[in-house]
Amino acid sequence: MIHPEKIIFGLDSFGDIPRDSEGKLFTQAEAIRQVIKEAKKADELGIDVIALGEHHRVDYAISSPDTVLAAIAAITKKITLATGVTVLSSDDPVRVYERFATLEAISSGRAEAVLGRGSFTESFPLFGYDLQDYDLLFEEKLNLYSKLLDEKPVTWEGSTRAPLKNADVFPKTEKGKIATRIAVGGSPESVVRTAKYGFPLTLAIIGGAPARFKAYIELYKKAAAKFGQQTYPVAVHSHGVIADTDEEAIELGWEHIGPSFTRIGRERGWAPMSREQYDNEVKGGSFYIGSPETVARRIAGMLKTLGAGRFELVYGAGELPANIRERTIELYATQVIPRVRELLSEE
Repeated sequence: MIHPEKIIFGLDSFGDIPRDSEGKLFTQAEAIRQVIKEAKKADELGIDVIALGEHHRVDYAISSPDTVLAAIAAITKKITLATGVTVLSSDDPVRVYERFATLEAISSGRAEAVLGRGSFTESFPLFGYDLQDYDLLFEEKLNLYSKLLDEKPVTWEGSTRAPLKNADVFPKTEKGKIATRIAVGGSPESVVRTAKYGFPLTLAIIGGAPARFKAYIELYKKAAAKFGQQTYPVAVHSHGVIADTDEEAIELGWEHIGPSFTRIGRERGWAPMSREQYDNEVKGGSFYIGSPETVARRIAGMLKTLGAGRFELVYGAGELPANIRERTIELYATQVIPRVRELLSEE
């Protein structure tokens, strides 16, 4: 059963490079400062979470999300500071723990590590990892990270990094543990692994009708029961644009999200996104694009369908102008979120 007052609402950014009011593309440095500005606005408006993705490519500015989150921590009060995701496979679990424990201290307990295998693979050759070890790297490193969360000396051995013998890691956190989630794109094996280690699950849904992902949530629950682990409310993140009218939002999305998906798809061998495909995602798929009322009804419907307890809007895809991004945040906080809670309370 969904309790509307307990649902968590957040924002996700990959550090997309926006344009200014005159159409000029921001520099990557300006794009990072824009995200910090947007996070401050989100905090002031009462949004629960800001999650920043890690990428190592020209169209995204954020390669070190925990560093940006530390800057955000200094100018915000309540908002949870998450990644979306930290690519654990090409990182070192000890350093990941240390960075998030440090962010936890800076933010007075608001850090959240969201770990994933990475939907982009640029970090693997960049840091000297072989893509043939894609699954093994994540499995072993998650195993080590899960032991580090106990904040006690660790003895560990694997094939993807040097062993540890009674190694203690610092700083320790005041709460005794770093909040951690696992983000999954669509792999049943990843869902089972999340349940096995007892972590909360985030579903990164970038396309398709929400109902088709219900099976993943059921799998998560069944696997957790099998391993004797606790389950947590599942989070969903998906792309969206919110404007004063449906027509404005839909055209903005097509102008900016469409080309972004086509560009990424070209790298992966996908066909370019057609207008028909885009419109289908807006009407019944996983693009939350439209006026506040339209978006609220679609989010509420998704939450009811999946029984999810958290939604994060990926709000700035493509070269969406900075003022449109800020307007989306404002409408999301002041109109969409309250309306979603209202709609769910009517059930």
